[in-house]
Amino acid sequence: MAQEEIIFPNNIRNIRLAKGMKMTELARQSGLSLSAVSKIEKGVRRLNQKQLLNICNLLGCKLSDIFIKDTDEVASKWQDEINRRMTDNEDSGLKIFGSGIRKIRQQSGKTIAQAAKDAGMTLSVYHKIEVGQREIYKNEIEPLAQSFAHTVDSMFDKIAQLYKSGELTKQMNKVKDKIKSALVADDSTSDSSRGLLYGAKLYDNARNKLIPVFGVAQGKAIAFKKSDTKMITAPASLEGRRGVYAIAPNSKRLGGFIPAKSYVFADCKIPAGNGDLAVFIDQDFKTLKTDEEIVANIAVVHRDSKGNLYGQMLAPDEKITAKTMHKVVMIITE
Repeated sequence: MAQEEIIFPNNIRNIRLAKGMKMTELARQSGLSLSAVSKIEKGVRRLNQKQLLNICNLLGCKLSDIFIKDTDEVASKWQDEINRRMTDNEDSGLKIFGSGIRKIRQQSGKTIAQAAKDAGMTLSVYHKIEVGQREIYKNEIEPLAQSFAHTVDSMFDKIAQLYKSGELTKQMNKVKDKIKSALVADDSTSDSSRGLLYGAKLYDNARNKLIPVFGVAQGKAIAFKKSDTKMITAPASLEGRRGVYAIAPNSKRLGGFIPAKSYVFADCKIPAGNGDLAVFIDQDFKTLKTDEEIVANIAVVHRDSKGNLYGQMLAPDEKITAKTMHKVVMIITE
């Protein structure tokens, strides 16, 4: 019997167990079925960005914690399993049947979505049949044949003719190469995502739409930590800018000109200048260790008579200096 392809190896189950959360509870809180969560944890179901971020929030983990690295033991096991499953059905006829159906569909001019709809199948099920990863049942075979204006017998005859002519060999090789491409890294793939291209793409897409919150108000100052434990959706103009981080400031300390419940976005790649609003950190940002908590402030940058830059804070007035000043590039009220 065909087995489902592992397409998203992940650490979700390990993280959930470490948190002492039952699968039923994760399913309930995430709004997913128990079956869906089970498949996600096994890696046989894809996630979209919204689901991924929701699960991270529910588990209280970093986005990067979800993804396995090629150095993890589970990565080699996953790749071995994928390789095994790639050849598992070579002699069972499912590869030939699926390739035949794909060729018939292509000759009919239908898209895979149209073919799935006409056959009364979900897109996922139909796709797995075409790539030889799922058997087809008796109650499915006739609707499938009819969707291509065939009888069951004429559809099988057509597939047999295609196979004998060598047409399916080309098709099957294309399918195999496509699957293999998910296992072999190219020169542009980082070590952490080698062989795990779907996960890497999902992480990159999600990460591009997020900005880490490095600071939150703590009394008159800001508790600052370089960590992606908490992340918020990036404004459209800031998507993909990895140097940007957010801070939830104390609006009173800034004289009230920044509304309450706002986020201040700063770019660590842009040094602040005279007249800018900036994040002041009395430590070298580049050498600051991840998750090391320090004190930061937000202030207006001024230049003194000697040309030195300093920060002017309000309520009460206070001059501050710092080793690092990052320009504030945007303020957004929640």
